[in-house]
Amino acid sequence: MKQRLVIIGAGMASGRVIEHLVETDPDAFDITLFNAEARGNYNRIMLSPVLSGEKTYEEIVTHDSDWYAAQGVTCRFGEPVSGIDPTMKVVSGQNGHLPYDKLIIATGSAPFIIPVPGKDLPGVVTYRDLDDTNAMISAAGKGGKAVVIGGGLLGLEAAAGLAERGMEVTVVHLMGHLMERQLDEAAGYLLRKDLEGRGISIRTQASTKAIIGAGRAEAVLLEGGETLPADLVVMAVGIRPETRLATDAGLTVARGIEVNAQMQTSDPDIFAVGECVEFDGQLFGLVAPLYDQAKVLARSLLDGVDAFIAKDTATKLKVTGCDLFSAGDFAEGEGREDIVLRDPARGIYKRLVIEGDRLIGAVMYGDTADGNWFFQLIKDGTDIDEMRETLIFGPAFQGGDTSDPLSAVAALPREAEICGCNGICKGTITDAIAGGATDLAAIKAATKASASCGTCTGLVEQVLQVTLGDDFVMPTAQPICPCCDLTHEDIRLLIKSQELKSKEAVWQELGWKTRNGCHICRPAVNFYLLADWPLEYQDDPQSRFVNERKHANIQKDGTFSVVPRMWGGITNPAELRAIADAADKYDVPTVKVTGGQRIDLLGVKGEDLPYIWADLNKAGLVSGHAYSKGLRTVKTCVGTDHCRFGTQDSTGLGIKLEQALWGSWTPHKVKLGVSGCPRNCAEATCKDVGIICVDSGYQVSVAGAAGMDVKETEGLCDVGTEQEAIDVTIAFVQLYREHAKYLDRAYKWVAKVGLDWVQARIADPEERARLIAAFELSQSIYRKDPWAEHAKTAERYQPLANLTLEAAE
Repeated sequence: MKQRLVIIGAGMASGRVIEHLVETDPDAFDITLFNAEARGNYNRIMLSPVLSGEKTYEEIVTHDSDWYAAQGVTCRFGEPVSGIDPTMKVVSGQNGHLPYDKLIIATGSAPFIIPVPGKDLPGVVTYRDLDDTNAMISAAGKGGKAVVIGGGLLGLEAAAGLAERGMEVTVVHLMGHLMERQLDEAAGYLLRKDLEGRGISIRTQASTKAIIGAGRAEAVLLEGGETLPADLVVMAVGIRPETRLATDAGLTVARGIEVNAQMQTSDPDIFAVGECVEFDGQLFGLVAPLYDQAKVLARSLLDGVDAFIAKDTATKLKVTGCDLFSAGDFAEGEGREDIVLRDPARGIYKRLVIEGDRLIGAVMYGDTADGNWFFQLIKDGTDIDEMRETLIFGPAFQGGDTSDPLSAVAALPREAEICGCNGICKGTITDAIAGGATDLAAIKAATKASASCGTCTGLVEQVLQVTLGDDFVMPTAQPICPCCDLTHEDIRLLIKSQELKSKEAVWQELGWKTRNGCHICRPAVNFYLLADWPLEYQDDPQSRFVNERKHANIQKDGTFSVVPRMWGGITNPAELRAIADAADKYDVPTVKVTGGQRIDLLGVKGEDLPYIWADLNKAGLVSGHAYSKGLRTVKTCVGTDHCRFGTQDSTGLGIKLEQALWGSWTPHKVKLGVSGCPRNCAEATCKDVGIICVDSGYQVSVAGAAGMDVKETEGLCDVGTEQEAIDVTIAFVQLYREHAKYLDRAYKWVAKVGLDWVQARIADPEERARLIAAFELSQSIYRKDPWAEHAKTAERYQPLANLTLEAAE
């Protein structure tokens, strides 16, 4: 007969317990899972990419409703547990009582709220779960200023995500440098420098005195008297175990719920796992020890023999694109010696702390590739006397053939940790390889190594290479999707060479394995066809993402944003009145000025879209294509029209460029900037194409970025006339359209083909003329306003069944 197992909390630790139980003995327990959140298990490590917009919630779900159903787990999500009666062995939920034979408490941790006046004002949020993340996304949609209190990992991830979404962010940190628990002062300095370079302001040694505002948070007052304006305040000052249920139930609780090595509490039928646990005086926040706890707990429930051991852990993180590593004890002390390597040009810092002939601590910033090797030396207490002189340079320099980077991986013992997120050691991976997992995807499926943050992917591949030897196949370009064995590049080439001019021709002639493609390949093939055969192929809206199908960006609540085009960022009173009238008429809740010099109407109902488009069309406003893989904006400064420093008519050039390029479809979004002088007020040097006006003409540069990656443009060419600048820009965009992989930004494509190759093609007069002619041919079809077509009849859109689905789903 099955035992009744009740689990309180659907986090990553309890999710791993369930996995172990159903894999080992699926008939042992009748499992009921409570969760205060109205959802199941998701990868909380990935909340930061959700906040920044890099990922969606659906992409970080680890256990969906189908998985729970397949395992026979009864889910009571959105139902907080109000009490536990250990005597009666009953759990009380909002919807009634439930008896148990065994109980697991996995309530995680709660954010610490600093006790200052104003902490309960609207506009003050914490950062622990998806609801917190969505609250920040919603606040960021309104723009403005954010203050993040706390300069640890969570605080900095929150700051980076909010900055990515357009807010002006200040981080307030009590200590002298950022992430002081993981980094020393030097690494903290480099991290601060990188963050400030991304536009995030930092205040260290700053204490919050109060959060002030009339009815909602408006500013943060510091102890020193400085006031920081704030439309949003994020508290990320730390966490503490969530122990209230355990305390009320009479279990032994110190800082956390005290457990023994079998994860058993003071009640023999109640267990605990995760961040709510205290073991041997230690608390746990990293995922690796939580997964170790989950494994031990599952074995304990199945009457197996196992014991949790609190291991030393290393911290290997990627904070806002910055690689960090720390392990061991890196505090200063008598009898300790530092070995330091600095490379200012590459932003690299490494520090090793040695006591006697043992490595006891390591801090690395910028280059963390050797972190696991150093961590193993610390854990093993290895005598480093003979390699002291070369230790800082890593394992490749410790004797033998320094040209063989795999030697260090081969020397790692079986218990060496490879994947910190999931606590996967080298032996687990080699066992999986012996069991038939011979590529990265198979290793991920079998062990979960490299399946979370991905920073260990290279190391996992090296273990594969060392273990398989000559049988190892170096990963090659991946096929476009499971429907086909061809890469994006192969498909582009064959569409041209075989003159394939329809999706059906592509499916048939290129051996597609599915009837009509999937949500991955259909948008790509649709773009390749319309780019190569603009006259012969008709764009298929159902092969586009939902935003492009609806000609507006869908928001989290199912409403849409509408962004009219403003040529070169120029508007006039009549257009502004039309926008204001439309906002009033259709009850638009938020009107925001974007960083691209446009006005965004946020919160438009789907059924109102054709009507608001019609009203804006009457004022001469057309779609800004803010939803498209195409030209978004051309940002300009005022140039010679008004500025005393302007050298050329940057505004006029920006308008002409936008009028030439608008409506075009490209592999990914394209943004331009035109600055009237080298002061670069239009921020042209971080755009896909940037033009700087100078006395002698125009400096055209390409392949910049200012999103998750920040990259300065590279010089394409200098030209003397405005028309040459327009021609060069059009030729570059068309070259990008013809050769880039779908969803590759221009900077990624240029990095693949090489700037020299691009320059040579653009500099060739015949090739430039061909590119311009090909672009104009395509524009004869696509330089049109999609809003106008729908606004003619102003037919009401009927909502789709699920607007969050991607194309072809």
